[in-house]
Amino acid sequence: MVAPNGARRTQKDHPALPVTIAETVQTAAACFKAGAKGLHLHVRDERGKHTLDAGLYREALAELRVHVPGMAVQITTEAVGMYSPSEQRAVVKAVRPDSVSVSIAEMTADADAKSVINFYQSCFADGIDVQHILYSPDEVDVMHQWMRKASIPEANLQLMLVLGRYTTGQTSDPNGVQEFLKPMQHLEVDGARPDWALCAFGQQETACLAEAYRLGGKMRVGFENSLWNDDGSVAASNAERVAEVMTFCKL
Repeated sequence: MVAPNGARRTQKDHPALPVTIAETVQTAAACFKAGAKGLHLHVRDERGKHTLDAGLYREALAELRVHVPGMAVQITTEAVGMYSPSEQRAVVKAVRPDSVSVSIAEMTADADAKSVINFYQSCFADGIDVQHILYSPDEVDVMHQWMRKASIPEANLQLMLVLGRYTTGQTSDPNGVQEFLKPMQHLEVDGARPDWALCAFGQQETACLAEAYRLGGKMRVGFENSLWNDDGSVAASNAERVAEVMTFCKL
């Protein structure tokens, strides 16, 4: 999967970072050609700021279906300190995407257990794939607890493990992958880990993704988390980052 822009970076950080829907579609097509099978979708408002606007999401999804029909698309509910859990839940209800990424910590931040349970159960009933974002190994146990509360099924469980944070100079460590995997035994079904993927911040993004792939995980690459190639050079585009990852994986 490629995450080409995220919620925070702008074209001041990199001129090839997509901001408009047209730029995102163009980037998606290039990344799909380079080997990415899925897109982690953020949309921006007229000022280029992060938004959970349902109309913009529907517009972007429609354009992507036309121009990159073979690419799976996942919308984000990322709060970025701007949106409440209820607003995050509302955009999924309004858009009804095929796939969505949800931070278990953000979604449960208002302690409204009934609404959280209703949200997850509605997603499962509507056939919306939910990828649960975990920002630390401790959140694996939180995930386990909410699986019981919200009746989140063990089958087809999808997790996104995040190495690092949005901090200046952040560089993730490939050794951190194992720290996530240790507590995941609680989530195993018939001795097998759930479907899991990894994203990582900073100049060791490629090394972290290679370690995840070696250990049986999937990968999310792109300018949301890192602008750098493995040799320390700044990538020319998201497609270049995808191409580098494709050199060590067979999909």
